Amino acid sequence: MKKNIGLLMVVLLIAAMIGTYVKQQIDKEREIETASLGKEVEERTIGLKKGDTPPDLTLTNLDGEKVTLSKLRGKKVVLNFWATWCPPCKAEMPHMQNYYDQYAKEDNVEILAVNLTSAERDVTADAKIDSVMTFRDGFELTFPILLDPENVAGSDYQVITIPTTYFIDSTGAIQQAIEGPMNIEMLKNTVEALD
Repeated sequence: MKKNIGLLMVVLLIAAMIGTYVKQQIDKEREIETASLGKEVEERTIGLKKGDTPPDLTLTNLDGEKVTLSKLRGKKVVLNFWATWCPPCKAEMPHMQNYYDQYAKEDNVEILAVNLTSAERDVTADAKIDSVMTFRDGFELTFPILLDPENVAGSDYQVITIPTTYFIDSTGAIQQAIEGPMNIEMLKNTVEALD
């Protein structure tokens, strides 16, 4: 009986040592992951300043699919706010498309062009969406165009000047915001500075 109790205690002692070792290894892995990401995502402030996690958004694209910003973590994101009637927006769209065609895949970038649909000048919701589709087709745009019919995203991102573009790194942190139109060189240089 004493032998069995002694054997049981040895087994429990070995199990406790193995459990402690496994826990230490898991904690070590978490430290490495946290260090490689810089600031832990949960510790970052939700906001619009450099280093903040931007407000999450879920909007519908022109194909009727929902797109959620936070689900793109791991990719760099160029989040652009625009309208069809805006001359500077029209000027930058070919540059955005050229960047998307030439560099987006190799740079691990997604462009999300958020149309401030509520600001479109058409009267009805359907006419506004038709204007956005006509704009997309006229400029032969292939990157995702999201619709913001109730100005939820525009309001969350405090968009006053259009175009306004937020550059978000692969950890989901804002690194820069640009008000006004961009050309392909600006896009390439700003994206390269993200990571």
